Amino acid sequence: MIAFVSGGARSGKSRCAEGLAHEWQAARGGERVYLATARAADAEMDARIARHRRERGDGWRTLEAPPALDAALAEVGGRDTVLLDCLTLWASQWLYAGGGSEAEGEAMLARVIETARARDIALVVVSNDLNEDLPPSDGETRRYLAFLQRLHIRLAREADRVQEAVAGLPLEWKAIDREPDDGGRETTP
Repeated sequence: MIAFVSGGARSGKSRCAEGLAHEWQAARGGERVYLATARAADAEMDARIARHRRERGDGWRTLEAPPALDAALAEVGGRDTVLLDCLTLWASQWLYAGGGSEAEGEAMLARVIETARARDIALVVVSNDLNEDLPPSDGETRRYLAFLQRLHIRLAREADRVQEAVAGLPLEWKAIDREPDDGGRETTP
């Protein structure tokens, strides 16, 4: 099972994703794994990471992933539930901290999705919705947003569930009930 949870800054998307990960892990068993992409580069980020850890509570194993998401996922057991938080930070590190080309980044996400499905890992991916404002005037920001949106589109297409967090509430945009016989039946709220 794969879920994509997006939302604006401070929208409650991480909390919604954590709730979904708890639900899936309780139903499936296995371990709950937090795949962290944030790097503590300053005091504000240190405080945000500490707050997230506190709010998440116990019962999580944390792996730090940037930029090799596939290598981090290799450390996860089958039937585990993984919360990848967040794709936005990962995408910026991939492009600007030596991860590789945009095509290689898209291929990395495809490998993560394929690996999760093949190994029966429940994967919940969080990302910021950054494309709700006027288009940026500088080319590099447009390039980053275009890359991130391609990742979002791929993830939304592949995901069994797509949610948007608004004011701390998860809005369900896509839900597929996976049943062994029919390969999945899409439902919308």
